[in-house]
Amino acid sequence: MSIVLYLCSMEDQFSRTRMLFGSEAIDRLRHGRVAVFVIGGVGGYATEVLARSGVGHLELFDNDQVNITNLNRQIVALHSTIGQYKVDVAASRIRDINPDCTVVPHRMFYLPENADEVDLSQFDYVVDCIDTVRAKLELVRRCHRLCVPIICSMGAANKLDPSGFHVSDLSKTSVDPLAKVMRQTLRREGIRHVKVVYSEEIPARPVEPNIEAETNEKRRSIPASNAFVPPAAGLVIGGEVVKDLIK
Repeated sequence: MSIVLYLCSMEDQFSRTRMLFGSEAIDRLRHGRVAVFVIGGVGGYATEVLARSGVGHLELFDNDQVNITNLNRQIVALHSTIGQYKVDVAASRIRDINPDCTVVPHRMFYLPENADEVDLSQFDYVVDCIDTVRAKLELVRRCHRLCVPIICSMGAANKLDPSGFHVSDLSKTSVDPLAKVMRQTLRREGIRHVKVVYSEEIPARPVEPNIEAETNEKRRSIPASNAFVPPAAGLVIGGEVVKDLIK
């Protein structure tokens, strides 16, 4: 058998990754257990990285359904998936990417009120892509108590520079309003070190504000976004998780 034919016979879907990381790293990823909270513009792409890198167990948490406004930036959003739960769409996609991956979708939005329903201690890593401050803080607190590694996405809306994201400790962030709130709150609680992905880009002012009526008849501003900034944050987050898992 020629060298070319031999190499071709040894190929699998992780061959190119194995060339870069090594077989031991691929084995670590296969045994890794990761939870991703919120499968949106950022979380969907972070999940994509984890699935394509060979993480063997993924649990996805989100109670949202695909909406037509998601089509501009979310990897789970297609005209054919509108109305479907994002975790179900993502789970189907992951199984198609890597049939050996155990993927568990949870139709829930994580909050302090239901946090006891999730056993975070079972995970090797937690990915926080939630956009609700209360939920993010609760997730960080619980991971901190359990010594479970967590990486948090800061703001990605109203931004135009996909190259502006930094991997940092929360204590060293600046500019980002969400990071500021979390930093101040967690510091008072004695939690000073949290790995985050954030951008120092000043959020742009939307050219055409979009106002959505809520069921309680109050109104809130909907953040503007695009096809290239949230995915960039998600790819960075996914990459950090993979690199940490194989250390």
